[in-house]
Amino acid sequence: MQRGPKTIWLAVLAFLFLLSPLLQRAIAQDAPQEAAPQAAPQEDTSKPATSTPPVSVAKAQPSSPDAPPQRVSPVKPDSYVIGAEDVLAINVWKEQELSKSVPVRPDGMISLPLLGDVKATGLTPLQLQDVLTTELKKYISDPQVTVIVNQVNSLTFNVVGEVLKPGYYPLTRRMTILDAIAMSGGFRDFAKTKKIYVLRTDADGKQLRLPFNYKNVIKGKTSSQNIELQPRDTLVVP
Repeated sequence: MQRGPKTIWLAVLAFLFLLSPLLQRAIAQDAPQEAAPQAAPQEDTSKPATSTPPVSVAKAQPSSPDAPPQRVSPVKPDSYVIGAEDVLAINVWKEQELSKSVPVRPDGMISLPLLGDVKATGLTPLQLQDVLTTELKKYISDPQVTVIVNQVNSLTFNVVGEVLKPGYYPLTRRMTILDAIAMSGGFRDFAKTKKIYVLRTDADGKQLRLPFNYKNVIKGKTSSQNIELQPRDTLVVP
């Protein structure tokens, strides 16, 4: 039995009608695969926005402690005796031209406006305040004077030789040879600890050499050698 052209076209259309959902489903499955490469960069660029914010470098690093400059122990204005090479701060209330920082010269004098040279060595800061107040009364009414020791240079001792930190050190408290060795950082590897000595100049200008045997002192054999240091002593560690 032969089919007419009309019947054949109807069959073809029916077949295409049945096939179209399958084609649509196949296209839908293929579409995400083609779009996936384009979506990937968007996900990568969005990660920093959703991730944990980075820690600040300043917060992550421990803050370094402040390192204040080394200062000499404060002196007592009623007991400390001013010496040569000390630096004094002279403050006269409401008198800026008279207020200044002055060094004590080797001859024991300081120089101030109006007053000229004034002897400072041998006096305490409070005693010098009284002297300056009395002298300034000749020029200004009711002067208010304050004397502060900014730098203690007269009470120092020196450590030289085979120690870790040689140099000048303040002598504002009682200090023995053992204290000085500890303050200077201890001995170097080749220090001759049995031949240590202190150089001291007496009142007559004669230089004395005072021996110190470290090993005997720490064993208690010659503890008398652990003497108190005096201003301008030099501790020698050969």
